[in-house]
Amino acid sequence: MKFLLAFFLLFTSVIYSKTWDKTFAKSPNVELKKVKFKNRYGIVLVGDLYIPKNMDKNAKLSAIALSGPFGAVKEQVSGLYAQNLAEQGFITLAFDPSFTGESALANKNLPTNVASPDINTEDFSAAVDFLSNYKNVDPTKIGIVGICGFGGFALNAAAMDTRIKATLVSTMYDMSRVNANGYNDAQDSKEDRKKLKEALNSQRSQDFKNATFAIGTGLPQSLKEDDPQFIKDYFNYYKNKSRGYHSRSINSTSAWNLSSSLSFINMPILAYADEIDSAVLMIHGENAHSRYFSEDAFKKLEGKNKELFIIDEASHVDLYDNLEKIPFAKITEFFKTNLK
Repeated sequence: MKFLLAFFLLFTSVIYSKTWDKTFAKSPNVELKKVKFKNRYGIVLVGDLYIPKNMDKNAKLSAIALSGPFGAVKEQVSGLYAQNLAEQGFITLAFDPSFTGESALANKNLPTNVASPDINTEDFSAAVDFLSNYKNVDPTKIGIVGICGFGGFALNAAAMDTRIKATLVSTMYDMSRVNANGYNDAQDSKEDRKKLKEALNSQRSQDFKNATFAIGTGLPQSLKEDDPQFIKDYFNYYKNKSRGYHSRSINSTSAWNLSSSLSFINMPILAYADEIDSAVLMIHGENAHSRYFSEDAFKKLEGKNKELFIIDEASHVDLYDNLEKIPFAKITEFFKTNLK
């Protein structure tokens, strides 16, 4: 009876994907399955499981969970990374974090476009829960990939979850730091944070009164000549229907709820990054506006199994989909070395 119940739960959590809705070309060497699993808060997460085609049905492979960028969906960057790594022999799981993408659609009673330093860290561990119980995964050989804002959450998860044996962080943001201090720490003062918190808490009162969440300002509908280059880069990825646009992506179609920033201001996510024993590879573009996040986070890491790899002449967004800039050979070797 226990065997039948376990088989039923596995069967009902795995649904074959019937249509290709990604922003990148489909690989003929990979099989795709749609999966659902819950985090410890009971939130249903939806993911795409990429499996090497013609894999031995009795094989036990290394596996990798992936998420990010912040405001993106699994049909964008994390899916591209997941498919590429599956081509190299890993089982990979690109998932939509809580309150976003198909995970938002799977939890109709919950708000959408909300982020949380705790819950989004937990989402990685929930993905590890799923992979460690998947029939073709060796539970002792699981890694994670966090991209952009989810790079910070990935490091936070690696500091907490000892089942994670290797962590790749790509073009990372520290979401606690940027929310509390502004870009390049330009608003890093008690006075600046007080003004911000007053405005956000006032918004909370209005949200309660209106029984809805106010949406912040997302990417512009069109670019101005004097917009910062990184805004132009984001726009040219997320708003470009021939490149990175996706209808479920917050950055393509909407914006985060204004009050999401509050918990990040008060809860730094990398407090125990120095206690990560497992291997970490951090990659960042030489010309990325966000480079300082990776450089400063790397200074906290300890041990010879940590590396910061700066990619020549690459911007932040280059590491989203520029196959000439993303060092997939190095990433593959990193996981093969550390998930064995």
